[in-house]
Amino acid sequence: MRITPKTKRNISRIIPYSVIWVLCGWVIIISEVGVTRNQNINPDTDIAFTIPVLIFANIANFIVGFIVGSLEVVYLQKRFTDHTLRAKIFYKFLIYLSLFIVVIVGFYPVAFFFESSGQFRMDQMLDKSWRFLSSISFLLTLFQLAVTLLVCLIYSAISENLGHHVFLNLITGRYHTPVVEDRVFMFLDMKSSTSIAEQLGHVRYFDLLKDYYNVMSDPIINTLGEVYQYIGDEIVVSWKLEKGLKNANCIQCFFAIKKALTEKRERFMEEYGVEVDFKAGVHFGEVTIGEIGALKKEIVFTGDVLNTTARIQSQCNDLQSNLLISGALKNKLPQHSYKMESKGEMALKGRNKKEVLYQVLK
Repeated sequence: MRITPKTKRNISRIIPYSVIWVLCGWVIIISEVGVTRNQNINPDTDIAFTIPVLIFANIANFIVGFIVGSLEVVYLQKRFTDHTLRAKIFYKFLIYLSLFIVVIVGFYPVAFFFESSGQFRMDQMLDKSWRFLSSISFLLTLFQLAVTLLVCLIYSAISENLGHHVFLNLITGRYHTPVVEDRVFMFLDMKSSTSIAEQLGHVRYFDLLKDYYNVMSDPIINTLGEVYQYIGDEIVVSWKLEKGLKNANCIQCFFAIKKALTEKRERFMEEYGVEVDFKAGVHFGEVTIGEIGALKKEIVFTGDVLNTTARIQSQCNDLQSNLLISGALKNKLPQHSYKMESKGEMALKGRNKKEVLYQVLK
């Protein structure tokens, strides 16, 4: 069974939630063991920390983290996109806390089973479960879960705003020391954006941009691309060289976005009264990637390839093309079914060296 790029991406976004739950669980267990010296001071309600219980606790934390991550990534993030950060955290907190109460009620009998070494008696289990649910230990457990949940929601908010890859790269320090990489870049620019903005007004135009970029999301994910920047009505997509060249992903991405926008054409017309289209330039080259900024940290790409790609995209209007790529990229691409039409050598603004450009047609 083939796992789609979107599924792989979702799994990579969900796993950190499981890691957070396991790590927070360790902190809580170590703290409790340190305070109680591993003595069960409330045997009537609390489960003792035996090896089987600790193993079960770690497995349970991983599963709960995976469930929270799945709900967050696949379902809840989309449902709360129009809410403020404060409202998002509040509503999600209530949803998850309700879920946790159900989980505690369900998992407590299992922990009791491991504590009793499999000597399971229903009357004892029910009695101890009831005493636990009506004890201060239950409230402390809810508090511990609430703290872990809050850490997850803060992680979710930061990751959503910075981007999953950018946030992980920042916290792991991957680009703390600048790194040189070969990358493919695509600059996509909305056609007639100025006249559309004048027609709609800046508020409605902002709503259109949100929908416009949302339509692009799946095609970018499915072709293994990463969004580097949103610049007004322009979006910069990047691939590591091998990913961008594989199956001509950097070209596929353009036509996948084109198809997605075509499918949404009627919706854009009904909602905004305009047709949305775009043009793009694609090139590859060496860039330096690193953290930069004093007041605010960002991971930034620098290199001539960025300027060149922007210049290639700017030639689309003059050459009446929707998609232009450099000759260097054309020679790097593997076997594909796209038609390449030479536009000849072009002098790009700000560059002494001329670049051979190709129009790509499906």
